[in-house]
Amino acid sequence: MSEPLRIALIGSTGLVGRKVIKSCIGRNDVRLIAVARREVKLPQGARMELVVADPANWGAVIDAVRPDALICALGTTWKRAGKDEAAFRAVDRQLVIDTARAAHRARVRGMVCVSALGADIRSKNFYLRVKGEVEKELSSIGFKRLDILRPGLLRGVRVGDHRPIEALGQALAPLVSPFLIGKWKPYHPVGADVVARAALGLAVRKAPGRFFHDYEGICRAAREWSKGDPHP
Repeated sequence: MSEPLRIALIGSTGLVGRKVIKSCIGRNDVRLIAVARREVKLPQGARMELVVADPANWGAVIDAVRPDALICALGTTWKRAGKDEAAFRAVDRQLVIDTARAAHRARVRGMVCVSALGADIRSKNFYLRVKGEVEKELSSIGFKRLDILRPGLLRGVRVGDHRPIEALGQALAPLVSPFLIGKWKPYHPVGADVVARAALGLAVRKAPGRFFHDYEGICRAAREWSKGDPHP
């Protein structure tokens, strides 16, 4: 029996990160190591490592645990950043890039990053522009494999993070989704659990290269991961 793949996770307290943890329950093919700034309440049945450290030391932690792959589901909000561009960039851009560079120095083979649909360094939207900058930086680091997920509206219940606009979008999603076909398919709302399973499924792939995944690609990768789920 082969050794389980070691996957490091940053962003474990967020919507997608929590789903990544749940998606590993009962799996023997991966060993999850979450790196967080504070303790995380783990779901029942979770068998994993949790390393609590100051974000400035996350690189050292990754160097110590030596994972095979890194999943980044890290992100803050405009409100939590105090509506300050520098504070927002410090988390959504710089912390992501610093951790990715540290992982590459530690010879981590691959990285999966949850970005956003519409990410573009030329975007007039600040959020999407920052996401585009992150994608560009990650692409230049040199991972053997880099997967960037670009989901549209994320569906799921956030803990302690009320987002009125997102909540409205989730409420309207069942009415709008049937009309999102053809060129509009990438805008289809997608469950955070689907994105989490896709991130894990892509983290275990070994083919080298740089890959971008929108709604359909995310769903395909999630289905592949689910084939090995002991509790479908």
